[in-house]
Amino acid sequence: MNAPDVFLANEVSGTLPDVQSRADRREIAIQKVGVRDVRHPVRLRGSDGQTQHSIGTFQMTVALPPEVKGTHMSRFIEVLEASDEALDATTLGKLLDTMLARLDATSGAITVQATYFRRKVAPVSGVASLLDYGVTLHAERDHAQRVLRQTVDVPVTSLCPCSRDISDYGAHNQRSMITIGAELRGDLTLDEQIAFAEHAASCQLWGLLKRPDEKYVTEYAYDHPKFVEDLVRDVAVALRGESRVAAYTVASENFESIHNHSAWAWLEGRNP
Repeated sequence: MNAPDVFLANEVSGTLPDVQSRADRREIAIQKVGVRDVRHPVRLRGSDGQTQHSIGTFQMTVALPPEVKGTHMSRFIEVLEASDEALDATTLGKLLDTMLARLDATSGAITVQATYFRRKVAPVSGVASLLDYGVTLHAERDHAQRVLRQTVDVPVTSLCPCSRDISDYGAHNQRSMITIGAELRGDLTLDEQIAFAEHAASCQLWGLLKRPDEKYVTEYAYDHPKFVEDLVRDVAVALRGESRVAAYTVASENFESIHNHSAWAWLEGRNP
């Protein structure tokens, strides 16, 4: 038997030392330890149970007791490799339970960031195109307490009310990014959460527009002016009565067209 074969035989027979499981005498707990920036293929669950392929960037962590020297890093990847279920906040929570059991931990978290696409139809011409949205799913558990959070980054158009009212003609407008983070009580699809932002905007965006569509978008935005403050408040009004949302954060960044800086607003709220 050559040297590589001996090494493999020893590993399989369990004779290699498990250094991570040794005792640590410093008596310092670690709240989060694990892996991050792990890129892995995922399927995101959208409306009506439909799924689409994307690339997820994962962070997976557990809490480490003060008496344990280290966690088993390879087990995080093993859990990810063994999972083939389409992801939403609920299924990410199940993956978290599997991870905690595999690493013999009572507290931990998984966060995954990915790009989600929706096929949208232009408002006048009817041409179809894809628009991309940033999505972050987060599941964490601290002993018996569990939190599921779903965040979307939604690009929209905003038009300045002040500019419109003080100008004889025209008004400055810009692309904005509305970010909605929702702590979930029930199932809320990505499409529903995106719609909260798009309905609050001066106008939503499309990947492909023809000239009649451009006319529509320009005039629609002019008729629906919004400050950055209006954007976050209007989203909050919609979320405030949503029974599936326990708590929320709303942010909007307006990439100003007449300044070399952004306007920004952020708020948070909790439903009873």
